[in-house]
Amino acid sequence: MPQTVIPQLRITQGPRSLAFYVEQLGFSIDWQHQFEPGFPLFFQLTREGQTLFLTEHAGDCEIGGAVYFRVPDAEAYHTAFAARGVIATNPPSPTPWDTLEFLLTDPDGNRLRFASDLAPPAQA
Repeated sequence: MPQTVIPQLRITQGPRSLAFYVEQLGFSIDWQHQFEPGFPLFFQLTREGQTLFLTEHAGDCEIGGAVYFRVPDAEAYHTAFAARGVIATNPPSPTPWDTLEFLLTDPDGNRLRFASDLAPPAQA
């Protein structure tokens, strides 16, 4: 099923945020919009089928948002991000709801949580 909801995060400096999301996390820029030079930027980014909007428009949303990404292997994502210099705010940890999760914080303080299901226990 295609993604039906696109989270939107407030950013304050497009170039700084793009360096984080594109160069460090591996998102691609699908498109960007700016009404005219000097006006706020708006981006759509996608990574492995998961899309985000990033906006410099102050009226769109507030800084400090959060996005929860369900991914196939949170540990592998953590390792790949660390290899690109991203330090997790919280390292991968098991949760009481049987996921492995870690938290990143973007340059504006938005929280990005990556989670995968823990493998079911082996049957004896």
